[in-house]
Amino acid sequence: MSRLHASVQALLGLLARADLRDDAAVEDLLAESTARRQLDLSDLGPEEQAALLASRCTDLLPSPAAFAERVVRAHTAGRAFVAKFGIDPTGPEVHLGHAVPMILLSRVQRMGHRVVLIVGDLTARIGDPSGRSDERPPLSAEDIAANLASYEDQMRPFFDLASAEVRRNSEWLDQVTLPRLIEVTARLPVSMALQRDDFRQRLAAGQGLSLAELLYSVVMALDSVETRCDLEVGGIDQFLNLQMCRKVMELHGLEPELVATTPLLEGTDGSGAKMSKSRGNYVPLLAPPDEVFGKVMSIPDHLVRPWFEALSEWRDEELDLLTARLAAKEVRPVDVKRLLAGEVTAALHGLEAAMAARAEFAARFATRTYAQADLPVVSDLAAPLAASLRALGFAGSNGEIRRAAAQRGLRLVVEAEGGQEQVILETGDVLRPLADVLAERLGERLPAKAQLFVKLGRHLARVGQ
Repeated sequence: MSRLHASVQALLGLLARADLRDDAAVEDLLAESTARRQLDLSDLGPEEQAALLASRCTDLLPSPAAFAERVVRAHTAGRAFVAKFGIDPTGPEVHLGHAVPMILLSRVQRMGHRVVLIVGDLTARIGDPSGRSDERPPLSAEDIAANLASYEDQMRPFFDLASAEVRRNSEWLDQVTLPRLIEVTARLPVSMALQRDDFRQRLAAGQGLSLAELLYSVVMALDSVETRCDLEVGGIDQFLNLQMCRKVMELHGLEPELVATTPLLEGTDGSGAKMSKSRGNYVPLLAPPDEVFGKVMSIPDHLVRPWFEALSEWRDEELDLLTARLAAKEVRPVDVKRLLAGEVTAALHGLEAAMAARAEFAARFATRTYAQADLPVVSDLAAPLAASLRALGFAGSNGEIRRAAAQRGLRLVVEAEGGQEQVILETGDVLRPLADVLAERLGERLPAKAQLFVKLGRHLARVGQ
């Protein structure tokens, strides 16, 4: 039995009987899952390694089997299997979205492979080649060094930087001559760079496109040539750049790298947009424990499992058990979210700080209920739900309400002594009488003395009083 399998069996045993409202039970779960972030995975076979990585990748190309086969060949040849990741040191603050590929890299490293971090100091000195952004001005060597030091410090909870090899791409890109650049680009079709949707859209709109932008993916590919890497990890938004890396390696007579793409973490606002500082929907890694815990608690329920998958070492069988207990109403959605908030906070600040943040959150919000708020009222239960919401000014049209429902933004909230339960409504409920919706969605589940609310996005109304 591998160390990972033993840990999974231990956590499954705890989870099967855990009362997620109980601090001691939650602390036991978090102790096991947090320790797993440093678990030695070198006893996993190549196929097990491939399956573990593929379970948390958007793509592992050309296939998990190709990954396993290449690991075997590297071992047979007596050399390290090399994984590469590029760091863009253009800013000092890092958020949870940046941690997703680093968590994947940590698994690769703990499998016993060599990880090379490429610092894009040359491209950072150039700035944004498009000239369209004021957010990425050219940086000095001092700026890059300061940003990199901050990046390393912030990412340390997710990745063992001391055991990785850190290279600056200026080491080789400063030496690239014009003849060599022409030799490489002469064998690359322009159409390959123009596959990017944003490039095509700008050209269709008559906007400019610089040669520097077209060359960016080629420059990135030269990093792969220099490091002779076996695997490159990057966000799914880098997919076409990673394909260029494979092509340029092939032109140099090298075996093309494997590609592992990670999902883009959706931001805290639940709008569908990725986490970013410009949208304000992010969780900074330098935030104190209480703030981290609170920001995770603010995410909509539908993001809980994707965040568990992207930010933790919980395996599918454990998350499936959690989902089954939710469906059986053995645990509440709010308690699962508190478990996630504890998981993320413990990763950044340690288990003791996470449990303290959990206690602080509970104390702060224990008496906060919708029942105490001054809210508008939906009193005509025979009227279509959409008509009542429009009358309150919550939306301008039925279509707007349907779109919110399609995005899981239309809900019933049941508030009783045991806390809150939110019931997600569907697009088919929008034009039905609210009384029928309540009867079908709640039925006999309504506790005594419960109060009902309907929620559309951030709008909230009391029902029937």
